[in-house]
Amino acid sequence: MNYNSYHKFINNKYALSTVVTTLIILVISVLLASVVTYFAINVVSTRVQEESLALTSTHIWLNPEAQPGDPDYSMASVMVINTGGRDVVINKVAVRGQDCAWASSGKFIVYSVTNEPVTTDMYFQPDMAAGSYPATQPLQLNPPNSDPYTFEYATSNLVLRSGYTMLIYIINPDSITINDIGLTVSVTLYTAQAMYYREANVQAYVDSGSS
Repeated sequence: MNYNSYHKFINNKYALSTVVTTLIILVISVLLASVVTYFAINVVSTRVQEESLALTSTHIWLNPEAQPGDPDYSMASVMVINTGGRDVVINKVAVRGQDCAWASSGKFIVYSVTNEPVTTDMYFQPDMAAGSYPATQPLQLNPPNSDPYTFEYATSNLVLRSGYTMLIYIINPDSITINDIGLTVSVTLYTAQAMYYREANVQAYVDSGSS
């Protein structure tokens, strides 16, 4: 084999190796692109379905005409809208960092769930505060200029489905006294994934029918 023939033979071997190398690079590129695409789709899908709660209509009232321990002494409210892509379990409610009992004598939590838009604010409910736990019938409340809502007594964790709204009233939350009127107090909801925090000024409730 002369030099020219050997040189052509070597070049042909290198040319074949170049083709194989190019194919390997292309296959690896396609695989990497597939992995990146799959990861991006998973990230986007996960974020679309992430937990998200919007808290509004947060109020805290204190009735200066009532005595501490009376069922209508203090009350807190919060409207919770599940704007995320997954159902949520609310496992704890706190006012000013103090855990609120789901249900006990003189202190309890009631809630109502709806999938309809809520167009009214939440108001102090003296009729509900005058109730007590346990009760055999749910509470019927009639907020001003709106349809009545049926409230159930909370006995354990609260489930809020995606796209639904929950109205929560906390009867006699701990650590709220007459000296707190005008001060800012926090209302916090806890889930397995996050903590949702809102603040409200403590308002003095005045019965319009008493004057």
